[in-house]
Amino acid sequence: MSRLLLFNKPYGVLSQFTPEAGRPGLAGFIPVPGVYAAGRLDADSEGLLLLTDDGGLQKRIADPRHKLPKTYWVQVEGEPGEAALQQLRQGVDLGDFVTRPCDVARMAEPIELWPRDPPIRQRKNIPTAWLEIVLREGKNRQVRRMTAKAGYPTLRLIRAAIGPFSVAGLRPGEWREAKPTLP
Repeated sequence: MSRLLLFNKPYGVLSQFTPEAGRPGLAGFIPVPGVYAAGRLDADSEGLLLLTDDGGLQKRIADPRHKLPKTYWVQVEGEPGEAALQQLRQGVDLGDFVTRPCDVARMAEPIELWPRDPPIRQRKNIPTAWLEIVLREGKNRQVRRMTAKAGYPTLRLIRAAIGPFSVAGLRPGEWREAKPTLP
């Protein structure tokens, strides 16, 4: 039977088991042998990381051809208007590729949000806003590059869900096992 673990990756932790360059890896949090991350999450991003011992399931989760939606909560500097949100929705030319259309909406600060350590840098005279962005692809630093291109740099990035799996109920550094079923 395949195993699937849902892990709330804290800020600063690598999406690999081996620590590197002073940053902790997954081994300090997940004492389960034989599981590997299905996809990655940058060290400076937080939230849901799925791990499995099933290579086929790992590929199904991580491969953009399967179009498994990935939901992100993104705190940006500034307050994007409808034109900026529409630019993000229809796809952004990042130079090396154009992002696929995605779902983007303004949202209130998530109720279940945990404090980040270290806290984000906030500037007194510049407001921030929260966006929910749902992608069906996942290139390196894509969300950060998209919001920056639209003129609203990302301050905090949290992956809230991958397909039917959610970070809900998990504090940073916590994990739980889930049924490995996908639509």
